Parts: sequence; C-alpha cells; structure tokens
Amino acid sequence: MQGVFQNFQYAYTFKDTLIYSQLLSRDFTFSYRDYDLGVDVNWGRDEEMRVSSGLFHNTQRLDLIWNEIVSMTMDSTRIVRSFNLTITFNPTDIIFIDGKVNLTLGKNEIGMWKIIHWIDESNF
Repeated sequence: MQGVFQNFQYAYTFKDTLIYSQLLSRDFTFSYRDYDLGVDVNWGRDEEMRVSSGLFHNTQRLDLIWNEIVSMTMDSTRIVRSFNLTITFNPTDIIFIDGKVNLTLGKNEIGMWKIIHWIDESNF
C-alpha cells in the first residue's frame, strides 16, 4: 500500500503518465465536490488520464508532499491522507493546494495495489 503513495508522488514529480496509469484500477472513479454548483462530480479512468496528462503537460513543476495518514481501515483498503501540492505553471503562476485524499484501494489479479475510488477533499 505504501508503494501506491510513493509511485503517485513519483508520477507527479516526473509527470509520468505511464506510472500514474498503473496506479488506477480498470473501474477507477474520481470524485470531488463542486461547491459553486453544489453538486458532486465523478469521472472514470479515461477522463482521469486525460485530466492528469493535461496537468503534466501544462505545468513546469509539480511538488506533491504526502503528510500523515488521517485514518485507515485495518485491511488498508480505505485510507484518508493529507497532502500539499504545489503546481507551478510558470514563475508568476503558482497554485498551492492543501487537502486530503480519501482512497479506496484493492489488489488486482496479480496482487498489486490499485486505486479504485479517489474522493478529493482538497481546498481547491
């Protein structure tokens, strides 16, 4: 399970879509709250890869820091963990995001941990 977080950080640091794609299960879902519209938004693996690829290609630098694990089930299948993400588009356009990921994890057919559901609990 710790390897998921290490590979996630690696994928963001090196903007590596191949490594990132290997973290997501086939039935992956990303969810976040759109507070402006007052609705929950969800998308699947293909859209997540398009969004992440755009982020990786349109930024100069991504700095992801994993902080403490806020909560975790005994079998490590549900983890809430805080993070800090700095997105640098250029030297005068930098965004700082602090938040939590609420991840549901599972092992695939060969025993590798995959992210099944990611609920974003960030301030952005």
